[in-house]
Amino acid sequence: MVVPNLGIAIVRQYERGVVFRLGQVRDTREPGLRFMIPLVDRMRKVSMRTVTLPVPSQQVITRDNVSIGVAAVAYFRRVDPVKSIVEIENVVAAVSQIAQTTVRNVVGRSLLDTVLTDTETLNESIKDILDKITQQWGVYVHLVELKDIELPQTMQRAMARQAEAEREKRAKIIAAEGEALSAGRLAEAADVIAAHPIALQLRNLQVLGEIAVERNSTIVFPAQFLTSVEALARFAEQQHAEAGRQPAEPAQAELAPAASSAHN
Repeated sequence: MVVPNLGIAIVRQYERGVVFRLGQVRDTREPGLRFMIPLVDRMRKVSMRTVTLPVPSQQVITRDNVSIGVAAVAYFRRVDPVKSIVEIENVVAAVSQIAQTTVRNVVGRSLLDTVLTDTETLNESIKDILDKITQQWGVYVHLVELKDIELPQTMQRAMARQAEAEREKRAKIIAAEGEALSAGRLAEAADVIAAHPIALQLRNLQVLGEIAVERNSTIVFPAQFLTSVEALARFAEQQHAEAGRQPAEPAQAELAPAASSAHN
């Protein structure tokens, strides 16, 4: 912005005034009311505020030969008003062009997975490159962000299938781990039941009780029936053995008094 050479100018707080005297840079004026030599000095005001520069979407071929659309946004401001006027004609247009070129080059050297998952590293790389180039123009780049990445429809479907397969793989692994853990617990339970047979009977009764609560019906439980028959057979054999030993004991008792009377 060129100020008419009337010898007086007002510089706003967010501006700096670069004074040219007979075509040569004289000095830089701070905010406030500033006086100049009429018809000799000319002032150009430079805004020091941060500029938001959108980088339009452009087609980029990544390192793994995938064509994607990439859009970004850059934030910069002028830190040296003299350089921003003397070294470059249109600093905003220059930063815009170099930002587009840098985004295309950095993304083109990266893999698609890196572009999608590691955008922070790409943003920092683009910012460093822009900052080194724009220093000679008196510009400081605050931040560069990739804000929009467009994928082809075929790539989107392929990534969706990959994500679904990955979820199925994790589900199967979790199910297999659960089966292995369950098998270990069942083996421990089998060892306990083998050491304590009565535990199996208690478990059978518990299962019968749970089934009876859920379904009001008559239940035939063969395993329990066979076990009961075996227990009844053992009980009968035990009773028969005890009955066989009982007659011998009274006979021995009768022989004992007879022996004592013969002795007398």
